[in-house]
Amino acid sequence: MKKIVIGLFATFISLAAFAQGSTNSPYSQYGLGAVADAATGFNRGMNGLGIGYRSGSVVNYLNPASYSAVDSLTFLFDVGMSGQITNFEQAGKRLNANSAGVEYVAASFRAFRGVGVSFGLMPLTTIGYNYSNSETISPALDANVTTYTNTYSGSGGLHQAFLGAGWEPFSGFSFGANFSYVWGNVTRSTVNSYSLNASDASSINTLSKYYTGSVSSYKADFGVQYQLALGKRDNITVGLTYGLGHKLGTDPTCWIISKNAESGVADTTKYVVSNGFELPSTIGAGAIYSHAGKWKVGIDYQLQKWGATSFPVYSTVSNQATYALSANYYKDRQKLTLGGEYCPNENGRRFYQIIRLRAGISYATPYLTINGEDGPKELSVSAGISLPILNSYRRNYLNISGQWVRQEAKGMIKENTFRLNIGLTFNERWFAKWKVE
Repeated sequence: MKKIVIGLFATFISLAAFAQGSTNSPYSQYGLGAVADAATGFNRGMNGLGIGYRSGSVVNYLNPASYSAVDSLTFLFDVGMSGQITNFEQAGKRLNANSAGVEYVAASFRAFRGVGVSFGLMPLTTIGYNYSNSETISPALDANVTTYTNTYSGSGGLHQAFLGAGWEPFSGFSFGANFSYVWGNVTRSTVNSYSLNASDASSINTLSKYYTGSVSSYKADFGVQYQLALGKRDNITVGLTYGLGHKLGTDPTCWIISKNAESGVADTTKYVVSNGFELPSTIGAGAIYSHAGKWKVGIDYQLQKWGATSFPVYSTVSNQATYALSANYYKDRQKLTLGGEYCPNENGRRFYQIIRLRAGISYATPYLTINGEDGPKELSVSAGISLPILNSYRRNYLNISGQWVRQEAKGMIKENTFRLNIGLTFNERWFAKWKVE
């Protein structure tokens, strides 16, 4: 047993070093990056449904109150990864890109009667893009033509290592909390370059912008669940969640570098905004209806109060450059999710009896304001299957799901992403007391 414990935690630590969300979206250049889907393998099959989901056989990070459902003999360990292909479309032009990576690791067990504990690593935001555009300046049909190129790139994102607990003080009612250490880097750049045919290059200066911010802070999320019996075989579970919004204590920096194309002489200006990054407060509500242990159908609603936060923006007005907080950068984000799962017989012993089929659909409103216009809205659909891996004591599961995500905004890039999620849930009977005769 000791070797198993040591091996498990060594695996957890090594996976934690690589666990991060993956993206190649140009929309991740805004704000803190693309908001990650903080769901484990079973949630992803239902497109992120989980606020009202309660089960002792999964790690449901979306509502920490659910941890109290873990039984006294179980140790759950869950790891997931994903790969995606994205098609970008704008002005009749198309481009494909792909990415992949380990997404999360999580574990859960019962600490005391009615108290479950969970810990793990989840992505919070992701940044990953690299693209460029070029234009040609041809003044008055002059033979001296200048082509300039702007190259945009960024990487990084925020991660969270969490420790949570859920308590069921009396039958049917549970509450819990997740406390996370949040860290990561936000790195972006816009690099300007010229291709010159002009005889006099001394008048050409390139202008490059570099944005950085290093985050080391915390995050706190709270949840409650109440399960009400509707007869002998049916029940409904209602869940509520709240995420604390706060400043991250980061001083983002902007470097503006003006460089002469001929002499190579550079002039650098540094701007710093004090305490410029912020997380929004988040409110969620959900309900799951369960019929005879076979069908589960539910709905989630989430409101992220991004509109109450600000973000540092570099701008130039009347030749006066500033790097300052803007209160018009974000909008509140609302997300509605419908989903469910089917299991022929959750207490069955045969392989085909305990397969779980899942599906879900979501719609999210824009939360970015880009050049005065609303950013992309999001529509996504998923379907998945959970395949049991049977052993002598417990059931482990292989969770496989496919997800289609479409992001689009008027006059901007359209994104169509197909994502394949693969998760492994190890449900081990670690705490059983063996009787020897």
